[in-house]
Amino acid sequence: MIHPDFARLHADAETVLAAWDHPDAEQLALRDEYLAYLAEHPDAMARECRAGHITASALVLDEDRTRVLLTLHPKVGRWLQLGGHCEIGDASLRAAAIRETQEEGGILDVTMSAMPIQIDRHPVSCAGGMSVHYDVEYLALVPRDAQEVISDESDDLRWFDLDALPEGLDPKVQSMIVAALR
Repeated sequence: MIHPDFARLHADAETVLAAWDHPDAEQLALRDEYLAYLAEHPDAMARECRAGHITASALVLDEDRTRVLLTLHPKVGRWLQLGGHCEIGDASLRAAAIRETQEEGGILDVTMSAMPIQIDRHPVSCAGGMSVHYDVEYLALVPRDAQEVISDESDDLRWFDLDALPEGLDPKVQSMIVAALR
């Protein structure tokens, strides 16, 4: 039995992705794969869906769009955007991205984009096995003087000037920055 919150999130994900447009044909093809996956997996919003599950994340920029807040992910050992699994109580994918931003960044004053800026599918080690994250990625803007607060889900949390990004930054995070500045 699927929890009613996950059923609602599933419907929201289908609605958001069906309405989502992107200038990149590869992103649109990936969106169609997400929609097909959702059609095949009514439990796709729950991390218990071992084949893979929809996740929500956000690229956090200051309101001037000159700095990005990144987390040093403990499992991956790389600087990434904030985000994670959808949870019972999340009203929508966007709400999950807001919650993750607040939990992982410690900043409560968040203005989240209405629609995703990008999507990314990647394999992960999740709950002791391999799975796939179908990540839906939003843009979060926060006040220029926002003070981050590191959570126990991160090895480090830091602001980076956009002209001084960390060495070896994941190409998908770089493409999120490009999409956010578009």
